[in-house]
Amino acid sequence: MATVIERPAFRFDPYSPATDADPFPAYKTLRDEYPCFWSEEAGKWVLSRYSDVLNALQDWRTYSSAQGNLVDEFPGRAGSTLGSSDPPRHDRLRALIQSAVTKRALEHIVEPARAAARAHLAAIADKPVFDLVGDYTSKLTVDLLFYLFALPEENADLVRHNAVLMVQTDPLTRKKGPEHLAAFHWMADYAEKLVAARKANPGDDLLSNFITAEIDGEKLLDKEVQLTVTTLIMAGIESLSGFMAMFGLNLADYPEARRALVADPSLIPDAIEESLRFNTSAQRFKRTLTRDVELHGQVMKAGDAVILAYGSANRDERMFDNPDVYDITRKAKRHLGFGGGVHACLGSMIGRLATQIAYEELLKVVPDFTRVDEKLDWVSSSNFRSPKALRLKKAG
Repeated sequence: MATVIERPAFRFDPYSPATDADPFPAYKTLRDEYPCFWSEEAGKWVLSRYSDVLNALQDWRTYSSAQGNLVDEFPGRAGSTLGSSDPPRHDRLRALIQSAVTKRALEHIVEPARAAARAHLAAIADKPVFDLVGDYTSKLTVDLLFYLFALPEENADLVRHNAVLMVQTDPLTRKKGPEHLAAFHWMADYAEKLVAARKANPGDDLLSNFITAEIDGEKLLDKEVQLTVTTLIMAGIESLSGFMAMFGLNLADYPEARRALVADPSLIPDAIEESLRFNTSAQRFKRTLTRDVELHGQVMKAGDAVILAYGSANRDERMFDNPDVYDITRKAKRHLGFGGGVHACLGSMIGRLATQIAYEELLKVVPDFTRVDEKLDWVSSSNFRSPKALRLKKAG
């Protein structure tokens, strides 16, 4: 059992809709007053300061991912994906998956992503108000994933529907609900059938590369390919779409930054990095302690689960000057928007490039926009934070 020093009645509930709406005041309280906090609602510790989160990311021997990295993990996933394994198994998986990814150079996605962006923007050309998520970012990320994996297009809507459900949790029960588990099992079954079909008929696509990747006689097991593809479809479709939406939200809320990008699109990569720091979709991930750790007067026990609050670490004034200011000139290269340590996101370069292309195209045709809804409806997730919809009104 965890050894907890009694504290006043501050609470941090990662399942609360209020936390989804605005986690940053609670994050500041955590950093300043309770940097090692036991959340009764989550049944987990919460680390919120940049230095503590970074140390945990770098110390995988103590802060293990082998029991899963999602705050609420899916059954059977832990140990078979990059995010849910530790070295040496993680090193083997990463080397093989990296080998597969590098065969599919980043340049291969540029024109397909740009063509898809232009097609979806053309579809909203006559709309004075459009939903950035439903009309653009979610469709674009589906197109990109289907291109990379050469997936059959007739399943696109169903794949996205299940990817969205997979990232969610039930705010009342504080765990994955039946519909979320069903979505995971549907996606795992879908991926299993894809792997079998592609093994029989490999092609020039990322899924085929996962199957055929080999280093020193080592190859990915079928289950590893299946669960890696399941995870990447979820992350590539929903968490990337979520980040693209959060980037759009930041540009809507900070029009001076948006105008700067319209005037000079070469600033878009810096603005992406600042959005990854300032207000990104990947907010919290989990680790499990392999030994007792004493930190900030608290004793966390071996076997305890720990939430690493990336979203809080990225707003830590101990690390970043004026962290609550969205400043696209900041050069925020040390943020944790894509995690860090051995588990730094392998798809970060694809995510950055896809987002850059999406906004190069968007800002050409919609250079000026404002939010329609002051209050947003947020995806209910203990890991991610993104709006279900983001209605934007074009100027003029």
